[in-house]
Amino acid sequence: MSTTENGVDGGSTSASNVFAAVDIGASSGRVILGRIKDGSSATADGSVELETVHRFPNGVVELPGGLRWDFDALFAEVLAGLTAAGTAAKLQDETITSIGIDTWAVDYGLVNAAGELMAQPFSYRDDRSRAAVAPVHRKLDPARLYATTGLQFLQFNTLYQLATERDLDGLQALLIPDLIAFLLTGQRRTESTNASTTGLFDAVAGEWATEFLTALGLPKKLFPPLIEPGETVGTLLPEIATRVGLPTGTKVVAVGSHDTASAVAAVPAQDEDFAYISSGTWSLVGLELNQPVLTEASRAANFTNERGVDGTIRYLRNMGGLWLLSECQRTWGAEGFTPELADLLAAASALPPGGPQINPDDSAFIAPDNMPHRIRATVRHTGDLLPDDPVAITRCIMDSLATGYARAIADAERLADRTVDVVHIVGGGSQNRLLCQLTADTTGKKVVAGPVEATAVGNVLVQARAAGHITGGLTELRRLVVSSHELQTFTPQLSRL
Repeated sequence: MSTTENGVDGGSTSASNVFAAVDIGASSGRVILGRIKDGSSATADGSVELETVHRFPNGVVELPGGLRWDFDALFAEVLAGLTAAGTAAKLQDETITSIGIDTWAVDYGLVNAAGELMAQPFSYRDDRSRAAVAPVHRKLDPARLYATTGLQFLQFNTLYQLATERDLDGLQALLIPDLIAFLLTGQRRTESTNASTTGLFDAVAGEWATEFLTALGLPKKLFPPLIEPGETVGTLLPEIATRVGLPTGTKVVAVGSHDTASAVAAVPAQDEDFAYISSGTWSLVGLELNQPVLTEASRAANFTNERGVDGTIRYLRNMGGLWLLSECQRTWGAEGFTPELADLLAAASALPPGGPQINPDDSAFIAPDNMPHRIRATVRHTGDLLPDDPVAITRCIMDSLATGYARAIADAERLADRTVDVVHIVGGGSQNRLLCQLTADTTGKKVVAGPVEATAVGNVLVQARAAGHITGGLTELRRLVVSSHELQTFTPQLSRL
């Protein structure tokens, strides 16, 4: 994907400005080469160019004990991607400066002193942690948890998962991107943006809340030391470097390893109060703040305060997302109905407004199963009816997401005492014109869509700044995003409501 719009001349690329981004979501992953062109600082005259060199599927698998990630296969794909990245760079007479890794949050692998992974990591979609919620809350009052961590309650948060574990002495928990970095470098660290999703991180102090570990009977050194985006984790182990064909001195640099943190870093906002929606498998809807909001009202509204790049706070609500539609497509495909997504959305757009809606956050939608059946059953329980028609179900999902987005943004404005002028949608959902337009309609605000690959862009920008190739804070980094991407704008159409 070339991102040199607006007449920007990319210029030549040297060995010092090529970076590998390992970007893995809950349903797919990719390894992307990022090239920073034209300049030593992030100005409107510069650009960032992405080249996807390897794509691979990802998903939960049913293994003894529950739903897990096939991490061995996942890591093999990472190595294949880094090999492809090295080959692609050599074809251009380039050398990869560093590697950054981002993935989804909350899940972890347990590693012993010898560095061995004890078992394939559980997936957050496994139901094992549900039974741990009440026992954890008997030891740690939910109000106290929130006042310290600022974390939204989700039954699969890391602390509830860990509460189900036994015999953790001598083991360390490495969150998924940290586990990948460890296998590449031999260095054990926990990147802070992902640490903030565990429920065991102090939102104000920016440190582990060790008193919570003690209260839950967990080892105080269960997690490795913290590291910030832009710091170096380590360099490739010799055997890894040989296997993927990269120099042994190649650095692995911490980025916003929670994929949403990297995505928000690449929101193309300039001198404006903005809300963001990182729209993909999940929808992360909120504001960027300088300080957490730890009030009881914020807890009651189930907002989270997670760490962002440069010490910012991602004040957001984690909502259901396009997983709902992708699971429907999977079910329809098994039944022999395989329409193009664009055709499905176009047909859904033609339906009149005012149809039935669901709560995308309903826990009934977390596990993989027959999603169309569950959506129709949920609508039926509200006293409404939804036809067994893919177009109608698709429109129901889009309307429900847009309504949820509007509610979350209004709540965030109220709780944080902020007013936003524009909503930025990044990620896969930014390509969904129906969803973007409905979001503009329901919020009554201008919506700016793009970039699609915001997570990879944010990953690359943090690496490039760490290498000294670009300078400045988030405003300067985002200026580079604006100059590099063609963005789409949607304005409210009140007649659609």
